[in-house]
Amino acid sequence: MNLWLRVLGVILGTLFSPRRHFTDDFELWFRVWPTDLDTNLHMNNGRYLSVMDLGRLDMILRMRMVPVIWRERWMPVIASAQVRWRRSLAPFERYRLTTRLVAWEDRWFFIEQRFLDRRGRLCAVALVKGAFRGRHGAVAVREVMGAAGECMDSPELPADIRQWSEAEQALRRRTNAEAGEPVEAAGPEM
Repeated sequence: MNLWLRVLGVILGTLFSPRRHFTDDFELWFRVWPTDLDTNLHMNNGRYLSVMDLGRLDMILRMRMVPVIWRERWMPVIASAQVRWRRSLAPFERYRLTTRLVAWEDRWFFIEQRFLDRRGRLCAVALVKGAFRGRHGAVAVREVMGAAGECMDSPELPADIRQWSEAEQALRRRTNAEAGEPVEAAGPEM
């Protein structure tokens, strides 16, 4: 992450906030600074991904997961992301990032992140597939939730996320085949 002042702001913003839960919506406000711009003078596509990291960090902090993560030596990792841009964010424009957990399965969390301008218009929407990696690979979602004091079944995977996950698996199989690895191999142990 190359947004250290914003990281510090997110951390400080959560210090005195109430504990939140897995199914809550999380919201952060930012402004587009000159360092966020590309040659078209709007927020750079790559910056969206960096700001999304901040939204997921905020989620982990507000759920009070940090002590568990440190104790267990878990590392939050992203396996895949899909972004759809709809509207540009201009220099100095304020915008809101919302982050919410949509569904989960075995070891994967599916998170939706939305960028909205100050009028509430959608600028970009992203789906992220992530997990927690422990000493011996991916940590089961049930274990993560249990450590956070949560116990619930996942809502049904929405059709678009199911299709995206299937497409992502097909890409993994193809790239494994190109690399000469077993086609069904999951790649490096998460």
